[in-house]
Amino acid sequence: MEFFHSVPRIPFMAQRRFCYVLSTILILGSIAAIGIRGLNLAVDFTGGVVTEAQFPAAANLERTRTALAEAGYPDAQVQIFGSSRNVLVRLPPEKSGTATEISSKISKILSTVDPAVQIQRTEVVGATVGKELLTKGIEAMGITLLLILGYIALRFRWKFGVGAVLATLHDPFLTIGLFALLRLPFDLSVLAAVLAVIGYSINETVVVFDRVRERFQSLRKAEPIEIFDIAINETLSRTVITKLATLIVVVALYLLGGEALSGFGLALIIGILVVTYSSMYVASGVALDLGANRRDLMPAERRGPADDMP
Repeated sequence: MEFFHSVPRIPFMAQRRFCYVLSTILILGSIAAIGIRGLNLAVDFTGGVVTEAQFPAAANLERTRTALAEAGYPDAQVQIFGSSRNVLVRLPPEKSGTATEISSKISKILSTVDPAVQIQRTEVVGATVGKELLTKGIEAMGITLLLILGYIALRFRWKFGVGAVLATLHDPFLTIGLFALLRLPFDLSVLAAVLAVIGYSINETVVVFDRVRERFQSLRKAEPIEIFDIAINETLSRTVITKLATLIVVVALYLLGGEALSGFGLALIIGILVVTYSSMYVASGVALDLGANRRDLMPAERRGPADDMP
């Protein structure tokens, strides 16, 4: 199935140097955001208490924050999720008490705002467990990157490998940077989405590079820049169809999945858009500018009449 009636002829590689500048600005912006603003780590990583409460009518966030502050929780985070009646409350770690006791305590506090409030769930994550989850999450990301880089080294020659590596690092970095810039909660579901983005990135790059390999074999007289443009245009229908189908799902998760899935959905939305861009301009552009050609993808040429083939 094709999205376009005919293969487009978009000169992608003519714009690659502009995209290098754009990517450099975005990467530097991500570094600045992470370094200055930092990640808004959720309770999953910092430890603490998460409570979901449902009010009979639209919740008054200011009154809820005031009630929690007066009860000794000035740093409580209160936000709407799902609907205007549902509120998510994040509190610092409690020194003692079970989830049931803490839930009862929070229920009493919120009942001063509205006596009919109902506590839907309460989760308690210890600070030690939160730090362990953060460490394990970083390790998982590092191991994933190392395995993918090993796969790239085995599958492609170094010129293509460098482009694939840069694209694989580029995409999750921009995703994390945007979360830092906007101070969006960064929890385990977002980390899972970032790992998925890494997988999407290498998959998209491999699809383009495989088509480049095919066209270097079949179009022996064409220049490398022409080969890259042809390969990207020939895979464009597949890219548009698969990304639109995936975006429909993740946008639905973001809009309708509630607080628990909104971060996951948003990270995937950002990642899918960035991956589509980087596979065309970062991975392919870098490989082209490093001098990638037919000899990097084919066995040594034979001497003789075979060399005169078109």
